[in-house]
Amino acid sequence: MVKIYKCLVVVVLCLLASTVVAQVPQWRDLYKVKKKDTLYGIAKKFGLTEDQLRAANPEMKAADYTLKKGDRILIPYPSEEPATPAVKPAPVAKPVQKAAPATMRVGVMLPLHNINGDGRRMMEYYRGLLMGCDSLKRAGYHIDVHAWNVTIDDDITKFTSDPEAAKCNIIFGPLYTHQVRGLAEFCKARDIKMVIPFSINGDDVARYSQIFQVWQSPDRLNNSAIEAYLRLFPQAHPVFIDCNDTTSRKGVFTFGLRNRLESKNITYNITNLNSSEGMFAKAFRTNQQNVVILNTGRMAELTVALAKLASLQNLNPNIKITLFGYTDWLLYADYDLDKFFRFDTYIPAQFYYNPQNARTRQFEQTYRRWFHEGLQVNYNPRFGLTGYDHAQFFLRGLVSKGKAFRGTKGQSTYTPLQTPLRFRQVGDAGMQNESFQLIHYTRDHRIEAVAY
Repeated sequence: MVKIYKCLVVVVLCLLASTVVAQVPQWRDLYKVKKKDTLYGIAKKFGLTEDQLRAANPEMKAADYTLKKGDRILIPYPSEEPATPAVKPAPVAKPVQKAAPATMRVGVMLPLHNINGDGRRMMEYYRGLLMGCDSLKRAGYHIDVHAWNVTIDDDITKFTSDPEAAKCNIIFGPLYTHQVRGLAEFCKARDIKMVIPFSINGDDVARYSQIFQVWQSPDRLNNSAIEAYLRLFPQAHPVFIDCNDTTSRKGVFTFGLRNRLESKNITYNITNLNSSEGMFAKAFRTNQQNVVILNTGRMAELTVALAKLASLQNLNPNIKITLFGYTDWLLYADYDLDKFFRFDTYIPAQFYYNPQNARTRQFEQTYRRWFHEGLQVNYNPRFGLTGYDHAQFFLRGLVSKGKAFRGTKGQSTYTPLQTPLRFRQVGDAGMQNESFQLIHYTRDHRIEAVAY
């Protein structure tokens, strides 16, 4: 059954150039090093010892480490201040198995550096994950986090050989496909949960019961979108607009949808973005809801299509138009919001970033206060929010359900800021995320999510 709900959408990290091991206390500040600063001077300024600074910034322990102007270093509270209250997690009402250990040991094996886009995105994800851990610690959870900077050229065994890795209850990573098998074997041998948070190739989730695979393939998402369309618009008239975009890969979706429509004997029309107004109008019906599907996700063609649809409706007020789009369109919502509302737009997505949501605004304010910069705005979803949601979802689940946690529907009550999760088992092996929703821009200027 389709569940419709209003979308409630929605420490810390140093620049890492080598293997990192990080704890998650209540950090006091993130300090930017000035030209004449010394380690002794910074420590004295904040009432710390040099050893306390080094403990909070493990890269300082490297033999060749040099304090440089512009570096950002973590400023912890003095060691006599406890990082977290000595509060045990709330007991589970009806435990199926023994709950997770008193201290949840979390590992992160991702590229955590400032060298390229992968590193910067994963740094933001890691920061968000640590903010999630910090929130949980303040709620009484006991969490230790260890992170390793795993670059694309690294052999994963270099990191799994670290004794701290074997102590983890859960590991987030890796980012790169060729490192998955080695980490999966390591986690299998030690019964460690393993979360693959981003896109990879391969079917390891069907081989290893330890794996939670968050990423869904384009084929899976296309199939989910087609099924959602057929469920929502069984009586509507589909109109496909050819946008003449030779770079587009959306044909996989449009051809798939057309095949399904034909199998159900549902007729549809095809028109072209360059057609005259008269020819364009002939593709639409005045006695049915028209659902428009473009074969591109690009903004330029979408802008032209929206203008053409507006002109058509102005000349023919009786024509009812609904848009069925692509996740890419979420990037353009700020520019096309009024037209999204006007055309009752549905956008398939696994996430929804809502800057107007109070919890999202609070997260972004805290993120900027801790890191002295905002989230990267050229990406959707926001990686910091993704990391926060992942920490909350998986760690709450493991503490509550222990080894019985599978991430299936009903096992988690956490309301995500941006990225909902729901898993199903692949055969008798790992868990594959199947969360899917349509972001609906209604004609009465509301935004809601239709979840499947």
